[in-house]
Amino acid sequence: MADEVIRISNLNVFYKNRKRKLFSKADKKIQALHDVSVTMEEGEVLAIAGESGCGKSTLARAIVGINKDYTGEIWQKYDRPQMVFQDPYNSLNPAKKIGWLLEEPLRVDKERQWTKEERRARIEEIMKDIELPLSMLERYPSQLSGGQRQRVCIGIALMRSPKVLIADEPVSALDVTIQAQIMELMTNLHKKLGISIIFISHDLRVVYQMSDHVLIMKNGRVVEYGKTRDVYRNPQADYTKALLKAAGIT
Repeated sequence: MADEVIRISNLNVFYKNRKRKLFSKADKKIQALHDVSVTMEEGEVLAIAGESGCGKSTLARAIVGINKDYTGEIWQKYDRPQMVFQDPYNSLNPAKKIGWLLEEPLRVDKERQWTKEERRARIEEIMKDIELPLSMLERYPSQLSGGQRQRVCIGIALMRSPKVLIADEPVSALDVTIQAQIMELMTNLHKKLGISIIFISHDLRVVYQMSDHVLIMKNGRVVEYGKTRDVYRNPQADYTKALLKAAGIT
C-alpha cells in the first residue's frame, strides 16, 4: 500500500462576504466547504470534479495555503504543492521573458543557493521535459500560443521538483487539440517524475482519462469518492449519475 501524501479531515473553509450591507458591524462569513475528508496516496492522480462553484478551487487553495480561514485538518507529507492555474496568460508576467520566468523560483529558493550554471542547467532540463525549444527562452508570453504558455506554467511549477502538483482546470482555456497535447504532457510527466497530481476539472471525460481516483463535489460538499473506474461504472449518488449523463458517458 502506498504512503499517504495528503490527508484532509473534516475540512470547513470560510471566506468573508464582501457584499455585506452598509453599516453592518462585522463581515459575515460564508462557508464554502463543509466537512470535506479525503486522502491522496503517493504517485496517484486524484481528480476533483463538479460544476462551477462547487468548491473545487476552494479546496485546492486551502491545500496550498491560500485559503487559511478553515477548521479541520490538512496534513501533508511534503512541503506545500505547486499549482498550475487555468489561465496561462494571466499567470505569467507579460513584461518578462520565458527564461526569466522559469529561473525565478530558483532565484528565490530559500532552501538552496543555486549558482548561475545550476539554474541554467535546470532550465534546460525543464524545457526538455515540457517539450519546448530553448529558443523560446528569449520570447515573451505574448509571443507564445496558449498551449505553449501552459507548458511554461507547468515548467515553472516543476522547477523546484515538488512532490505534489495541483492543476486547476489546466486545459479548460485551450482548444480541444491543444487540450489533448497538454493532457498527454501531464501524463508523461506523471510517469517520468512519479509526481502526485491533483487534477481539477468540470469535464468528466478529461477526468476519466487522467485520474486514478475522483472526488465529486456539489455545493461545497463531497458527494462521491472512489476509484475513477468504479465511480463511472457504478455511480452511487444521483448527482454523479446526472453529471455523467449530461457528459454523455452513461
